[in-house]
Formats: sequence, C-alpha cells, structure tokens
Amino acid sequence: MSSDSTFSDAQRAQARKAGIAALVGTTLEWYDFLIYGTAAALILNELFFPSVSAAAGTLAAFATYAIGFLARPLGGLVLGNLGDRVGRRAMLLLTIILMGVATTLIGLLPTYASIGVWAPVLLIVLRLLQGFGAGGEYAGAVVMSVEHGNQSRRGAAGAWAPMGFALATLLSTGIFQLVVLLPDDQFRAWGWRVPFLLGFALLFVGYFIRRHIHETPAFENARELERQGAAQPARTPVFAVLRENPRSFLVVVGARFAENGFAYLFPVFAVAYAINEVGLSRQTTLLAVVVASAVQLVAIPVFAIVSDRVGRRPVYALGAALSLVWLVPFFFILDTGNTLLVMFAMVVGLGILYPAMLAPQAAYFAELFSTKTRLSGFAFAREIGSVLAGGFLPLVATAVLAWAGHWWAVVAYMSLLTALTLVALAFGPETRSTSLTETKQDPTLDEAADLELT
Repeated sequence: MSSDSTFSDAQRAQARKAGIAALVGTTLEWYDFLIYGTAAALILNELFFPSVSAAAGTLAAFATYAIGFLARPLGGLVLGNLGDRVGRRAMLLLTIILMGVATTLIGLLPTYASIGVWAPVLLIVLRLLQGFGAGGEYAGAVVMSVEHGNQSRRGAAGAWAPMGFALATLLSTGIFQLVVLLPDDQFRAWGWRVPFLLGFALLFVGYFIRRHIHETPAFENARELERQGAAQPARTPVFAVLRENPRSFLVVVGARFAENGFAYLFPVFAVAYAINEVGLSRQTTLLAVVVASAVQLVAIPVFAIVSDRVGRRPVYALGAALSLVWLVPFFFILDTGNTLLVMFAMVVGLGILYPAMLAPQAAYFAELFSTKTRLSGFAFAREIGSVLAGGFLPLVATAVLAWAGHWWAVVAYMSLLTALTLVALAFGPETRSTSLTETKQDPTLDEAADLELT
C-alpha cells in the first residue's frame, strides 16, 4: 500500500471530493429506502391499501418495500457493468438521478382515495425504479472513494459511504419525527409527503458534486493497460467475476445476510413493533432511532480505522456476533415501554454494534475484486444479498411475529442470517494488504491471497 508521503495534495483533494460524493449519494440511497420503510410502518398501509385489515395493509406496505429490493440485483448487474466498462463517474451520475427522481415522484403520488388501484400500481413502479438505481449506487460510491483514497487507509476512505447510512437514518427519522407532530389530519393529507419531496435536495447536491470528480487512478490505469495490450477487457465483467473468482462473489453475498438484516430490523421493523405491539408513541420510537444514528456517525469511522489496523474480517465478525447476542435483551427492553431504556437499547444495537459490520464492509468488498470487475462484482453480489436479507426482513419479521405471537421467532430468523454471515467470513480472505491497482494482466484474488499468505 502507498504511504502518506506518496499521496500528493492533488490526490488528497480528489479523495476528499470522492468521499463527500460517496457520502451524499449513499445518504440519498438509504434515505430513499428508510423513509419508505418508516412511512410503510406509519401511514402507507392506510393511504394505499385501505380496503384490507390493518395487519394485511401493513404487510402489503412492507411487500411494496421489499419489491424495491427485487430491482436492486438487476441494477447492480446493469449499472455495475456500465461502471466497469465506461467509468465510475458516469455510472454514479446516472444512479443519483434515478433514485432522486423516483423518491420525489413518490411524494407526489395520488392515494387510493383519488385514483383507486392505480395508486399502489404506480407506487410499485417507482419502487422498482428506486431499487434499480440503488443497485449500483453504494458499490459505485465505495469503489470511487476507495480507489481515490490513501491506499494505506482504505478502511477509513471507504467509511464515507457507510456514514451515508447513518446520516440518512438521522435525516429520514428526524424529518418524520417532525412531521408526525402535525395534527393527524394534516399528516395524512400532506405531511407524509414532505420527507419524499426533500429527496430532491439531495439529488441536486449529489449531482453537482459528482460532476466535478475525476475518474479514479485504478480505473484509468486498467484502461491504459488494455490500450497497451497488457490486459484484456472483460466484455461482461460480472460474468468474468462468476467465472474467475466465485469465492469472492459468494463471500459478499453471505456477508450481507447479518449486516443487511440488522440494518432494517432496528430502524424499520423495530419501529413498527414498538408502535403496534408495545404501544409506544411514534415520537418516542423515532427519537430513539435519531439518537442511535447520531452515535453511529461516530462509530463508523472508528471501526473503519480499527479495520485498517487489525483486518476487515475480525471487526465484521465481532459486530455480527454481538448484534445477535444483543437482540434478546433488545426486545425485552422494548417490551418495558420505558423511554430511556428503549433509547439505550437502540443506541447499543443500531448505534454501536451494527456499525462494526457496516464500517469494514465497504473496503472489504472493494478489495475482494480486481479493477476490471470490481464494480460489477461488488454491486451484483451485494444486491443479491440485499434481496435475500434486508429487503424482505420487515416482511418476514412481521409475518413470523404474527405466526408465533412472540418476538422469539424474529430472533431465530436473525440467528440463521448471522450464522450464514459468519460462515462466509470464515471462508473469505483477509484483504487489508491487497493492492487495488494492477500492473499486469489481472490475477484472481484467490491467487493474490495465496501469495499474501506465503
């Protein structure tokens, strides 16, 4: 890895721009999905599915939430290939437009009372568009920031993107915390639309920043090697990943199960559980998420820096295991209905333990792939994990809670997801010292990892 002395002022300036662009873009990505998840828990069931029971309406709202995740692997496949063939910058400009426009239009949608069945149909279409754009956003933002960043501190460089999750949770929940203070009739009439319409501001800022970022040195180097004939371009990068390096692909998919599951259990399902099952007020529950997200903004860079020193896998695995252990006391505390205890439970789970998975993940997933397939492999594998874990988490958790009548079934489901993640990490290589810039025909990561171990 390069040292600080070889990192010029110009490189440092580009790294800073790439980091800010990653922060803004992933904030918009997660903001889109989290405001939808929060709205699904609070109001969308009544506005878009009023002809069914309250429980069925909640399931239907969470089902449309999950539908957005079905489009993410397709977005990862198409946009990831675009980013590996055309460039990281062009792809990231496209993703932020797709997500921002879809989110804004959701805030303008007529409800079931106005246009009948067309309301949920249009909602589903916009969720699919949202998911397609998000499928390439996070991977592209991480790859851009990691490839531009100081190579001796890639964990810290990659932390910009996951910090977008914390900031998005803080923004989305904080905004809902304000709009639910409106009189109930105003909240139902127009207040719920405000968080969606504010997504346009993130779209504008993110697009402006990304227009002024250069292409990454690693990508330019790979293109130069191809022009010189020293390396062959991958016509379809994601297929090259599956053929040449299936282990890394499967490691990313498996590692996502616990991380993405907990990402939506705490700020989405737990909010619905606390309101609907425990009887806590919307304000109390959302405030707990806001405070936890503020703590998370500090925890993410800390765990990222630790991963630069001790490795990605140990930090990730510890975060997964401790998050699962905390889940039982977490639900016991929720059931007390005590405001301070509920806030404490959310801070520990969402603010401290979950970031131990999210922080090292960014650099780890980028390091698992070579330059010519990095974005497509990262994006496609990550979004398959999103569908299998996080996308269906609120729906599955709500269903198993209704079936079992107790949260122990949710803990059992999360135990399965965590076990799959720990197995994936056990089979994955440690990548902290892997070079991201090739000087010859790209080796597979398996070969690079073997060389490192010897």
